Amino acid sequence: MMDNRKHLRRLSRREMLAAAGVGALAATVGAKLFGHQRVAANDDSPAGISPDEALQKLMEGNKRYVEQKRTYPAQSLQRLTEIAYSQHPFAVILGCADSRVCAEHIFDRGLGDLFVVRVAGHILDSAVLGSIEYAAEHLGVPLILVLGHERCGAVKAALEGKPVPGQIGNLVAAINPALTKAKGQAGDLLDNAVRANVKLVVDQLKSSQPILAELLKEGRLKIVGARYDLDSGKVETIA
Repeated sequence: MMDNRKHLRRLSRREMLAAAGVGALAATVGAKLFGHQRVAANDDSPAGISPDEALQKLMEGNKRYVEQKRTYPAQSLQRLTEIAYSQHPFAVILGCADSRVCAEHIFDRGLGDLFVVRVAGHILDSAVLGSIEYAAEHLGVPLILVLGHERCGAVKAALEGKPVPGQIGNLVAAINPALTKAKGQAGDLLDNAVRANVKLVVDQLKSSQPILAELLKEGRLKIVGARYDLDSGKVETIA
């Protein structure tokens, strides 16, 4: 009886090894049929491009968007399969939650290209900063782009200074420090405030210790501010 049990255990181990081999073979064949190799789970290597190259890719995509020459990259079923087990975005976009400012459309990018964090007025709090730090430190994303936009409602509310209900006041309070510089400038007050708010957040990110400041110092990260024009669709860098 004892010998039989040992024999059964040996068979079980052999069967398990055989099954694993068959499974690996099937995965390899399946990947070849789809024309690519599946990226291993938890493979969080950097995007493989420099910060300047990442910014160039964004601006080239925006140019296609403005000129209505979009290529809709990385949106196929094959792309969906490729990124199912890992992600390698080449840029973080900290943008406003405004429904008209969708980063993947504005920059003509697709699945897995951008790590997007959206909140009204693109303000920083602990959750937003933690998300950005995760992308920069853990995923190795080389570029953070803070994207403000024309006629931002959150910035307008801060300028008006009227009482607001609920948690909206926290958004306004976070934007208020940017208004002092805007009020001292010539030109359109709201647009100046939008630009000042972008620059405020860029400065906050650049001075964020220890992760972002260290990555900047090492040259592994770039933080840029930009403004999106609702009328033309064009993105311009401003910080």
